[in-house]
Amino acid sequence: MELNGSEQATKTENERRRLLADVGLVRAARYLQPGNASPDGRELHRRGGRQAEEFYRERWRHDKVVRSTHGVNCTGSCSWRVFVKDGIITWEAQAVDYPSVGPDSPEYEPRGCPRGASFSWYTYSPARVRYPYVRGELLEMYRDAKSRLGDPVAAWAELTGDPERAERYKRARGRGGFVRASWPEVLELVAAAHVHTTATFGPDRTVGFTVIPAMSMASYAAGTRFYALLGGTILSFYDWYADLPIASPQTFGDQTDVPESADWWNASYLIIWGTNLPITRTPDAHFMTEARYRGQKVVVVSPDYSDHTKFADDWLPCAPGTDAALAMAMGHVILTDFYRDRQVPRFIDYVRTYTDLPFLVTLRERDGAYVPDHFLTAADLDEELITADGRRGNLAGDRGDDEEAAQWKTVVFDEASGAPAVPNGSIGFRWTSAGAGRWNLRLEGIEPALSLFGRPEAEPVAVDLPRFDVGEGQGGSVIRRGVPALRVGHRLVTTVFDLLMAHYGVPRPGLPGQWPSGSDDPDIPYTPAWAARITTVPAAAIVRVAREFARNAEVSNGRSMIAMGAGTNHWYHSDQIYRTFLALLMLCGTEGVNGGGWAHYVGQEKVRPLTGWFTLAFAYDWVRPARHMPATPFWYLATDQWRYEGARADLLASPLGEGRFAGKTIADLNALAVRLGWLPSHPTFDRNPLDLADEAEAAGKDAPSYVVEELRSGRLHFAASNPDDPDNFPRVLTVWRSNLLGSSGKGRVLPAPFARGRPFRCCRAMPARPSALDGRMERTCPRRKTRPPREHRFPHDLDRYLRRRCRARRHLVREA
Repeated sequence: MELNGSEQATKTENERRRLLADVGLVRAARYLQPGNASPDGRELHRRGGRQAEEFYRERWRHDKVVRSTHGVNCTGSCSWRVFVKDGIITWEAQAVDYPSVGPDSPEYEPRGCPRGASFSWYTYSPARVRYPYVRGELLEMYRDAKSRLGDPVAAWAELTGDPERAERYKRARGRGGFVRASWPEVLELVAAAHVHTTATFGPDRTVGFTVIPAMSMASYAAGTRFYALLGGTILSFYDWYADLPIASPQTFGDQTDVPESADWWNASYLIIWGTNLPITRTPDAHFMTEARYRGQKVVVVSPDYSDHTKFADDWLPCAPGTDAALAMAMGHVILTDFYRDRQVPRFIDYVRTYTDLPFLVTLRERDGAYVPDHFLTAADLDEELITADGRRGNLAGDRGDDEEAAQWKTVVFDEASGAPAVPNGSIGFRWTSAGAGRWNLRLEGIEPALSLFGRPEAEPVAVDLPRFDVGEGQGGSVIRRGVPALRVGHRLVTTVFDLLMAHYGVPRPGLPGQWPSGSDDPDIPYTPAWAARITTVPAAAIVRVAREFARNAEVSNGRSMIAMGAGTNHWYHSDQIYRTFLALLMLCGTEGVNGGGWAHYVGQEKVRPLTGWFTLAFAYDWVRPARHMPATPFWYLATDQWRYEGARADLLASPLGEGRFAGKTIADLNALAVRLGWLPSHPTFDRNPLDLADEAEAAGKDAPSYVVEELRSGRLHFAASNPDDPDNFPRVLTVWRSNLLGSSGKGRVLPAPFARGRPFRCCRAMPARPSALDGRMERTCPRRKTRPPREHRFPHDLDRYLRRRCRARRHLVREA
């Protein structure tokens, strides 16, 4: 019987399937993937076996979601949703519920960066210390003393009072040997150290250090409140790791009070100077990158081609540390083009109202010329020089030494009346009862003269100004230029603006002195050609950017901005670098304008409940003021860095100074500032402040009067005048939220070994120079003043390196 065509085709297909089912790969699959095969061998059916997928899903399951941020020494304060399971962080996601800022600006969200997204890795890092550790020698001796005496404070007193035992545990520093202890025992040991130190030496011998509150306001406040209540010393942080833009309080009276990062979007001309915004302000950098699409011009000043440089329309590759020369040359261009050759009304009105440029400065004779002296104040005015007309009658009482705070009330020359006048706004009004309500900047009819140039009664006089680009030492040299001046009584005065024009080298007809022939003069400061040789930035680029910056401020009503950063902060005299930037902003009338002024790299550092937080952090609800102290002079004295200072103070003095620094060291000036009340310093006196209070009470006197009497009698001394007296040592140091020497400190080579109790051999061989302020200065170098928080390792040849360095310094001193 024969098969028809369809039957033959079915038979052939079945045979093919049987062949496929019997080939090696399919047979092998039955063993590799257990299950039930279909009759035709084309399918394999299995149940279960998906445990790997379940493990993956389990990784992303969570019990709850909490709101948090990431304290990685960042001021971004980004809002994150943290997913938690069984008390463990499983994963994080950026929050997307920020309030909208409206259609005219990019949104804040999503905020975050890769560093924040990986913060849980820090939390669960195997390198993270989770338990208290104490050096083995110290813990062993403490336990022994406590078991015998039964009192933790007595045990600590015996341990630290016995030189042999103290030497034993201090000698072990830097060599490891930490052992795990319990929290109760360690807290008891730390408390005993504070109690004994406070009672024996004084609370100001206990010291606390932590870093910026932006990492966590609560954890910062927890420690500082403890030390404020104890009466201990709270060290600053900003200056110790060299991020402090000290030019801000010098210029504006406040610290980094800058706009939020969103204001970068409002700028129509942005100079990024000393900061790498995509790296240091990652969550906010989009405000800068997106602003380009609305026409913003971006200029980057940076020595290297970095992350932010690729966003620049102009890149000024300024050599490291020469930024001030670049800014001075830009100021030269702005003053020449927008103040001398053409006056911009907005700029003139701005600097008259909001800056000190119209204030009068007295001139003092020196070596055939004059030098700027001090501001002319109401106390300097003679009565006949005040014209008390109807508009200014209320100012007539602001003259003379007998008036309240007259020496703090600065004077301008009033163009309306042709006489000196005292405008509102100076410090003399701010802190006096008579000046209540008059410390604002309303001029009330006064028209301050910005310059005396061209006035018939003014005379050209030569003034000597310092320049620091030449000279044998850091003190620089002198350049002579001219300013217009007039007589006010028996004093010769000029305006700050006229001195500024002289400083920047902007010539005007009829003024004597040494002036540049033009902006292309490379030999006279501060022309673009002069700056080009120093900074490597072409002079044409300097002129172009300066003109664009000022012209943009003119047509946009001040929307020219400079985003500054710590890159220009880590230089000697960095405050002067910053002030050259700030001068550009004020000359162009940008400060206080949305989209203008200076924007610091810290960005979002806004502590909104500031007053309440101060009360919490520094215990203002119990006592004020707290014992605050700059960290830099504290470590300078406490670790004997002053002994290694080969340079005399007068090396840094202006060549026009009066020679007050002659023969003095930096430590002398530090001690002088303490004695004059300019610099808070702790320990303050060489006696326990608790004992001083008790002695004053026993003598029936108030504490301030008793302290003054003891100082005058010579029985009491300032600790800063003799930092190596054991009575003046800091005794207990607490560090939290910080790596004091590893990351926060600058110049750790000297402090770290000294705190470890291993002073350099060259230190013991090098006698200390007696202080010019206190002949009792110790001539021997003490060891191990404080109890350091961490161990630090140094190269074995460090002593040899420093001995060579000290020998070289002593040789230079002898030659000098």
